Amino acid sequence: MRIFVWQWGRRGAGPLLAVRLADALRSIPRTEALLSLSTSAEVLQEVDAPDCTLPVDTYDGAAGLIWRLLQAPVIVPKLISRLTALKPDVAVCAMLGPLDPLCAAALRWLHIPMVIIVHDADRHPGDRFPFLMMIQRRLLRSADAIVTLTQHVATRLDRQAVTRRRRPFVLRLPPLVFGPAAPLPGAHGGPLRLLFFGRLLPYKGLGLLQAAVSELGCPGRWALRVIGSGPEGTELDALRATPGVTVENRWVPDGEIAGLIAWADAIVLPYVEASQSGVAPGAVAAGRVVVATRVGGLVEQIGDYRLARLCDPRPESLAEVLRQLLHEKPQPPAAHAIDPGKDWYRFAADLVHRVITPILRDARKPACSDDTLRAV
Repeated sequence: MRIFVWQWGRRGAGPLLAVRLADALRSIPRTEALLSLSTSAEVLQEVDAPDCTLPVDTYDGAAGLIWRLLQAPVIVPKLISRLTALKPDVAVCAMLGPLDPLCAAALRWLHIPMVIIVHDADRHPGDRFPFLMMIQRRLLRSADAIVTLTQHVATRLDRQAVTRRRRPFVLRLPPLVFGPAAPLPGAHGGPLRLLFFGRLLPYKGLGLLQAAVSELGCPGRWALRVIGSGPEGTELDALRATPGVTVENRWVPDGEIAGLIAWADAIVLPYVEASQSGVAPGAVAAGRVVVATRVGGLVEQIGDYRLARLCDPRPESLAEVLRQLLHEKPQPPAAHAIDPGKDWYRFAADLVHRVITPILRDARKPACSDDTLRAV
C-alpha cells in the first residue's frame, strides 16, 4: 500500500508531524509512505533531513501565498503529473494549510481517496490566516475520512455540520521527540524552572499566567521563561515587569526546541481555550512535568500522563499547582519512562487499520493483504 503524506508548512510542528507519521507508516509491513513537504520547510534544512519524495515550492509571506493561489491552473496539472508517477493508493494531510486546496484538486482528479487530520475546529484569536477555517470546512466536506486528535475537536466538527456523511476518527497524538534525551527534571539542583513556549496569542492565557506567578510568591525559588512569537501587548509588558520572569518574543527554530524543553523542569500551558497542545507531546517525550488548565481537549490529551498537573483556568488554581511543584521531589526515571516509537507505531497502525483500509475496500482498490492486517 502506498500512502501519500503531505504537509506544506514551512516551520512549526506541522512538517515534523508529517515526518514522524511517514516514518511510522514505513514500519508497518507492506506499507510505503511517500512524503511531501515544502521546499522551505525547516526540517529539510537540517543535517539529518528526512527523505522527501515530493518537495513542493510554496510561498514566503502573504503576497507569495496569493501569487501561488493565482497560479493554481499551472500548479494543479503539475501536481497531477507528479502524483500519477508516484501512484499512491491514498493520501493523508498531516495538518491543513492554505495551499491544500491545490493538492486536494489534484487528488480528486486522480480519484485518490483523501484523509485529513484536523488539529483545530475553530479559529483561535490572533491566528495568522483567518480564512483557513473556511478552507478547512470545504475540504472536510469532500474528504473520504476525517481524523481528529481529541474528542473535543471531533465534537466541535459535528456541531459545525461538516461531518454529516462521516464521523471523525479520534486518534491521540503520540509523544513528539525534538532531540536527544533530556536530563531528569530538577537535576540541575537550582530553582524550579518553568517554561511557557509557543505562540504568544491571547487564547494561550498569558494574562492568567502573569496573575498566577504574581500570586505565587517564593522569590528566588523559581524562574519562568516565556518564549515564542506574537504581537506585543500589555500582557507581555506585565510579564516582563514580574520578578523572576524573562520574555523572549521571537520565532524559535526547530533546532532550539529540544534545548528549551530540556532546560525546563515543567512546561506550563495556562490556556483559556484549546483544541489540544502541540507543545505537550514534546514535553511528554522529554519526561517534563506538564502544568495545564482544564480547558478544551487538554484533559483528554494529557490527563493520564503521570507527570501532568491539571488546574482550573483561574490564577489562584494555577498558582497553587505551581506552589505544590516547589515542594515536590524530582520523579524517578520509571515515573515518566515512555517509548515514542511504539506510540507512533500504534498511531500509524490505527490509521491504517481503522481509517485507510476501509476506505480502500469501499473504493474497491487493492488494500493491504490479510497478512499485513494481522501484522498491524
